Amino acid sequence: MNCNQTVICGRIIKIGDLRYTPAGVPVAEFRISHISRQIEAGTPRQVECEISAVALAQMAETISSMALGTKVKSTGFLAKKSRMSLQLVLHINNIDLI
Repeated sequence: MNCNQTVICGRIIKIGDLRYTPAGVPVAEFRISHISRQIEAGTPRQVECEISAVALAQMAETISSMALGTKVKSTGFLAKKSRMSLQLVLHINNIDLI
């Protein structure tokens, strides 16, 4: 199965220090806060969540220079945080200011 794409809009609420892999690839870990109204079973509901995200290479450098509170539309895929973890992290392929 190749279906694994996530799009979420929200505010950047935390950005970790830019770090580098042993191969020299920049990595930025950050968090996005999302608030919206959604329809579930025909009933509107308030949705609030925070999601952990990671970006690599040029995308990492772009995110590390953003200010906290910046509104973004993020697109990427979900993967485990590490080989031994069940926690999911959004790996960013694209981010747009909104």
